[in-house]
Amino acid sequence: MIRLRLAIQLHYQVQPPGGDFVFHLHAAFTPRQRVVSESLHFSQPLAYTLESSPPSTNRVLRTSALPGMLQVAYAATVDLDHWVAAPATIAEVPVSRLPTNVLPYLYPSRYCQSDLLLQFAQQEFGQRWQGYSRVQAIRDWVLQHTAFSPNTSNSNTSALDTLQSHVGVCRDFAHLMIALCRAANVPARFTTGIDYGADPALGPTDFHAYVEAYVGDRWYLFDPSGTAIPMGLVRFATGRDAADVAFATIFGTVQSSTPVISIEAIPGADGLLRVPHHSADALSTDG
Repeated sequence: MIRLRLAIQLHYQVQPPGGDFVFHLHAAFTPRQRVVSESLHFSQPLAYTLESSPPSTNRVLRTSALPGMLQVAYAATVDLDHWVAAPATIAEVPVSRLPTNVLPYLYPSRYCQSDLLLQFAQQEFGQRWQGYSRVQAIRDWVLQHTAFSPNTSNSNTSALDTLQSHVGVCRDFAHLMIALCRAANVPARFTTGIDYGADPALGPTDFHAYVEAYVGDRWYLFDPSGTAIPMGLVRFATGRDAADVAFATIFGTVQSSTPVISIEAIPGADGLLRVPHHSADALSTDG
């Protein structure tokens, strides 16, 4: 059991007549990710709603802000009790046996044009053993053929764009891996959160995008950008791609500042400190 404590501060300048906000910044409730405690504060006296959006575990925060400065502060303590499996024991699930709620993650989406990558995926990965190792090979290929470079993409950059440019940020790595997995008939979804253990050379702690692929009847964690320790990933939301689960969607004229985010490992309920580390095992925070 790993216990992580995180804190997020967001700062906005809201122009008249005000702005509407939809946030995905609450830690998800999953069978193996337990929110021990959490808090939420606004600098303005705002009414808000916090709801889950089934069948996902996403928690959606909605509010409307008045003109002026708005500060949003969220903090949580989260326990991670990963499902751990040997990669060699995990096979792919035939399309005929996929649960109905998994099927949407097999289809093309706005940023993950898997239908345009069918031939490419077949050439690169079609002859590999159809299991966890093939998904890992796709992850490794994306990492090897894409350079992490801030400010090289924007909100319109798709998987095809990243395949051609060979540069991007975590969002772009995730979209490319997802598109290639779907083209190989492996369901994959875009996951947002924050991570413990990222290289400080990459800058201050930030929101992170990674991938969950459905193999062996479970969603397993993959970080195609190579910047995170998968064991230290805290899930906020999952979707088909970034369009579904942006950490903040804003309606109105609003200027934003860089988020201030921190995350640390702390002793668990038993008093023991367990720090996330890289592992060759397959990891999942699903049941």
